[in-house]
Amino acid sequence: MNRLAALALALGAGLAFGAAADVHCAEPAAGVDTLALSLADALARARAAAPRLRELEALAEAAGADARVARAARLPALDARAAYARWSDVPELTLALPGQPSRTLFPNLPDNWSARASLAWPLWTGGRLGSGVRAADRLAEAAIADADAATAVLAVEAQTVYWDASVARARQGVLAAAITAYERHLTDARNRQRAGMAARHEVLAVEVERDRAELARLRAAGDEAVAQADLRRLLDLPAATVVVPADSLPAPEGADEDLEALVAAALARRPERAAAAARAAAAEAAVTGARAGRLPQVALTANYEQADPNRRLAPPREGWEESWDVGVSVSLSVFDGGRIGAQTAAARARAEAARQRLAELDRRLRLEVTVRRQDLLTARAAAAVAGRALVAAGEARRVAGDRYREGLIPSAELLDAENVLLRAGLELTAAQAGVRVATAALDRAVAR
Repeated sequence: MNRLAALALALGAGLAFGAAADVHCAEPAAGVDTLALSLADALARARAAAPRLRELEALAEAAGADARVARAARLPALDARAAYARWSDVPELTLALPGQPSRTLFPNLPDNWSARASLAWPLWTGGRLGSGVRAADRLAEAAIADADAATAVLAVEAQTVYWDASVARARQGVLAAAITAYERHLTDARNRQRAGMAARHEVLAVEVERDRAELARLRAAGDEAVAQADLRRLLDLPAATVVVPADSLPAPEGADEDLEALVAAALARRPERAAAAARAAAAEAAVTGARAGRLPQVALTANYEQADPNRRLAPPREGWEESWDVGVSVSLSVFDGGRIGAQTAAARARAEAARQRLAELDRRLRLEVTVRRQDLLTARAAAAVAGRALVAAGEARRVAGDRYREGLIPSAELLDAENVLLRAGLELTAAQAGVRVATAALDRAVAR
């Protein structure tokens, strides 16, 4: 198809439009910087400049930090604390016994200093902490997959805009060449009118077609201006920059691919499905965590304290003294009014909803791949037909030109041939862009 399209373009340009100026080679306006970019370079710049990707990457980083928090909950927690407190003065309690020196049982010690280290370690939680870790890990995976999905969406958007700009420039080239051909035809028609060989309406008909082509060229220039503005937004370029697409518009030839193989690839590689599957797994883990509320919770605690005075000693006395304790605590929810049961039911419902979302996504992915594959097949067929139509239109224009110069056909028939050739050139350009966009959409559908 590419060889046919190239032959058609060469024939159309050579036989019909001649040496028209190519808009790709036009001199840039003053103060405008041109930047030639391949599609790969444009995609790389779009990824680097996208605030949405930076947002999702930050959210993925936050989800990864949440997963680390969940894992840390299973480890011992050691806290250290130092404190000073000034108490009000109180009367001292002194005990005096006959024959014994007096002894102060409760001294006045207004300055209180303490340093304490505490250890807490959950020994068994019935699966609550483990399910929390699994859920957090799956949510972190989902956040990463969300960023990958946004990258794929951005790639399709950037490719579509890139080819829109390329098509607009190509259309301007086709129309500029057609205008040149119309100008030559108009000059010849005016000469014939002055010689009495053509009527006024023939000149007017050529003028109208030339003006229509000029209007279409202006519209194509407007389309390119819009596409350029969109490209500058995606690539974060200065307002005075004009991107010149460096990749050729005709797409490389490709073989038809098996539908089932494409669907299998989409189900295995699409980041949206990976995110949905990860969230379904996180919801399943949350069910286990909710059920664990009914089970005993066992924890180890230990404390070591240095205090001046140490109030755990009797009688308290001034000076730094130590104390410590180690214990195991067991807690069990005996009655909570149905709170744990309701939490478990809610977690089960959310898990079921996540499973259903995943099933629906699988069906949608199959449909999307089917549609995108068919769009690509149709676009390739359309480009092939448009290429053959341009070859036929170019040959018809050549024959009509020869017959017109020999005086065998009127100006209207030559004008019709020129119009058909112009439409064929524009249709081929649009069809080639359709192949590029359809290819990008299929690649997106199967996560290539």
